[in-house]
Amino acid sequence: MFIRHSIISLWTLFDPFYHLVRRLKYIGTFQNRKAVFRVKLIKYKGKDFLLSDGTLITKNDRLLKIHLHNVRILKEVIKVNDSLHRTRAIYRMVEQSMPILAMFLENHRKVDDIKGIIGITMLNKGVRKLGFELMYPDNGFYIHFKRISQMPIYLLSTTSLSIKKIKRKKPTYLLMSKEQLFEKYLGA
Repeated sequence: MFIRHSIISLWTLFDPFYHLVRRLKYIGTFQNRKAVFRVKLIKYKGKDFLLSDGTLITKNDRLLKIHLHNVRILKEVIKVNDSLHRTRAIYRMVEQSMPILAMFLENHRKVDDIKGIIGITMLNKGVRKLGFELMYPDNGFYIHFKRISQMPIYLLSTTSLSIKKIKRKKPTYLLMSKEQLFEKYLGA
């Protein structure tokens, strides 16, 4: 536990620099709840992907890339010892942030150009219930790179560490069309 607290403390110091270098933007608060997302507008560079609502995501489409504010999340769940309760707490934080994300996108100055949202994670339990669709990267080098870069959040968020379990975890793209986001979280 001491090691986790120490790592999170160091990460807290490093996080503002990461935020600045990655040019991430906080999406705000709603009803006194801070969102756990930071975002960045990107041009999609992956393979074509057809979402279930008929939205086709193709190369160079504008997407809002979502990043979890990992340090904030971990600070809130670090004292939760049970892995299942920790997972549920993270899920609730993400779920409560989705309407804030939808409002942010609805009010974005480039809303008409943005096709949807995308994120990449190794923590993907329950994301379909949130409205996300999953896509798995093909490129072995990219998978390995993302697994290494996402390993700290994964290791800090779980209470049961096993090498076998870690090796099975793969990065997953989470995608949702703008229309699906608005319909599910704004009732549009």
